[in-house]
Amino acid sequence: MRARYHLRFQLHPTPDAAERTAELAAFCRESGVDEVVLLLGAEELYPGHPAGGAEDRLYDTATTAVGILRGAGLEVSLNPWVTAGHADRGRADRLGFAPMVGPDGTAATAQASLACPRFRSWITAHYARFAELGFRVLWLEDDFRYHNHAPLPWGGGFEPLMLERLAELAGEPVTRERAVAAVTAPGPPHPWRALLQQVWRTAQLEVAGHVAAAVAKASGGRSQLGLMSSEPGVHSVEGRDWPALFDALGIDGQASHRPHFARYSDAPGRELSFSVWMLEVQRALRPRHVRSEPEIENWPHTAWSKSDTQTWSELVTAQLAGSDAMFLNLHPMQSGAAGRFPRVAELLRRSRPALDLLAGPAAPTHGVSLPVRPDAAAHVRTRRGGDLADLAVDPGPAADHLLRYGVPVTAADAPVRVLFGQLAWAYEDAELRRMLAGGLLLDGTAAHILRARGFGGLLGVTVEEVVEREATCEPGPYALERVLTGEGAGAYLSVNVQPALARLRPAAGAETWTEILTPDHRVWGAGRCVFTNELGGRIAVTAATAVELLPHDDDGQRLLHAAIRYLEGDRPTLPLVTGGPHLIPHLTRTADGWRLAVANGSADPAHPRVELPGNPARTDAVLLRPLAAPEPVEAAVTGRSVEVTEELPHRGWLLLDWQ
Repeated sequence: MRARYHLRFQLHPTPDAAERTAELAAFCRESGVDEVVLLLGAEELYPGHPAGGAEDRLYDTATTAVGILRGAGLEVSLNPWVTAGHADRGRADRLGFAPMVGPDGTAATAQASLACPRFRSWITAHYARFAELGFRVLWLEDDFRYHNHAPLPWGGGFEPLMLERLAELAGEPVTRERAVAAVTAPGPPHPWRALLQQVWRTAQLEVAGHVAAAVAKASGGRSQLGLMSSEPGVHSVEGRDWPALFDALGIDGQASHRPHFARYSDAPGRELSFSVWMLEVQRALRPRHVRSEPEIENWPHTAWSKSDTQTWSELVTAQLAGSDAMFLNLHPMQSGAAGRFPRVAELLRRSRPALDLLAGPAAPTHGVSLPVRPDAAAHVRTRRGGDLADLAVDPGPAADHLLRYGVPVTAADAPVRVLFGQLAWAYEDAELRRMLAGGLLLDGTAAHILRARGFGGLLGVTVEEVVEREATCEPGPYALERVLTGEGAGAYLSVNVQPALARLRPAAGAETWTEILTPDHRVWGAGRCVFTNELGGRIAVTAATAVELLPHDDDGQRLLHAAIRYLEGDRPTLPLVTGGPHLIPHLTRTADGWRLAVANGSADPAHPRVELPGNPARTDAVLLRPLAAPEPVEAAVTGRSVEVTEELPHRGWLLLDWQ
């Protein structure tokens, strides 16, 4: 199967638009691009929401480009630059829109409230006009949200029009100050939090429905809508209902999704764990019928922002997730001349062999389950109040922790689950009891919450307190974690930079694997404990409250792998990866077995070793070196252990198939 390239490119609305479009068509032909996503009036060329003569020039440019590109055999989509608006950046509203207002009362100068009737009329007419050209997809940018609207702190949604809706639901007058205080209040969530999320969700769904109806009518059903999304944790704060939003955007039951999943500029290779999880979690949130076209963006574009090696590794990550197309942002947005960047064409040509090998429908993933709750922010209990950012929680830090230690993860249900942090408030008692009857890994915060909710007897530990880093307590400040059992007995790990630590007291029948020490080696409490409870559930608890801040090392990996095997009991199903730092796995079921893809997130080459859950009947391995053709390699099998002698380079991927 052939991988698809969808290239986003901005044309200037100038007299040479036809010439530049022909140059773009030639570039696409040389680099194997299947579709152009036109971008018009964006970033440096954006003066404000386009209307009148400014919109006419964009429409004329689009009309010219569509004819030339289709004539060259290319499909064409459109990416209008703004919905509400990304950021002010010195621009000012010229159309009389009600501005977005932040939680502190700051009003935007060029970003519109989603509740503004004038804005709603503009965006509906704007999309309808361009839909007449029959684009395959008209995209809604990721500014179709409430958070991240600079210079507003956190974002918008506190406009008078929104507060009026909130007051109607609350049955009493509402001020912005009262709304912010209530929504972020410490302790159990104030009822206004759910009401404000309902206001935001409803306003967004209304706009989505209006735009979809207008595009369907204007295009005669030829076009569909697509949505770019941001990180799920902040969308949870907004109260986003993912199925309802894609349903509102649907035209004849069709819609597309452009998930954010990769950093915009150079990043350490271990950040591939972020990419693997972001694609996985958004697949769980997205309805099955919605196409996925992940965005690979080098901002402000080309290899000066992000190396070709990193870009290639992210393309492979997206294709491993079964994506329908690669949505490419690789040229400088302001350039207007595709032919000036032959290196981008070379990148795409050299990337294709690996992507074509991997192209195909999404396969079911398997791993440690990180349960996904899109409404998690509705249940968060803040500690200080006043900051909407404190409501954003998701399993991302847990995913990074597991993946970088060589443990595959999934957003689907699985025999072993992880529940960390404030997410423990998000589940009903019956759901928690089901988790506690299986394999469950808890951090100190989640264990503390579960004890407060009446499940302490099933944990194997008593969480006596959660101690803040700067707190003064006996027998002194926590600093070290000493391993008591197993291969690493006597080794020390660090908990010195944990923002808080749960003081664990093991129950009868629990095994204590590590203990927390003060700087002078006095015992502060238990560090990691495992326990089999009366439900038959196997529980592992760590005192850490921010696993993403635990220093990674070989001893930490051994402890985590041992915990996973304990939680699996006598029915292991997971391959575990060692052989170097940050070997990041992605596990899927195939038609006749399993496929494990392993990325090297370290700058040093590695020799991956995989401990399978059972003896394989057949094993095949393929090495994907960055920007090179796939290379079959020998996999040495000893019992359940598989090792590849070929070096896996920085950001390379190893494919291991077995039955």
